[in-house]
Amino acid sequence: MKKYISAVFMVMFFATIWMGCKKDSPVDEDGLLITTRAECFVSSFEMLGSDHLVTHGKSATIDTAAQTIKITVRFGTDLKKIWPRFGLAQDCKLDPKITTWVDFSDLTTQRSWTVISGNRQVKKTYKVFVTVEQ
Repeated sequence: MKKYISAVFMVMFFATIWMGCKKDSPVDEDGLLITTRAECFVSSFEMLGSDHLVTHGKSATIDTAAQTIKITVRFGTDLKKIWPRFGLAQDCKLDPKITTWVDFSDLTTQRSWTVISGNRQVKKTYKVFVTVEQ
């Protein structure tokens, strides 16, 4: 009888361990939930200066078909220390991640970021073009 109870206990124990380790939802390498959403676009864009204030007067022009973002910053803005802020479609993520200030001082070269959809199947690379007010 003790062997029977021991065997039942062991089966229940391993079943509990197995069920507890099973993931309910898939996550990516960043720990973000992978969903079924295929939408992939930039909905808004801002640039913050070293003082953490917006560096532009007008909103950025986002062309989702051409995958470009054009923005004009105020004259005198320190373009070596800019923090770009992207608004993305639901469940999307940005690559590369923005973890520090970005140098936009070379206005002849645009910067690029890739937006990745919630299902991680669709990727669109957006180019950011910056001009300075006269």
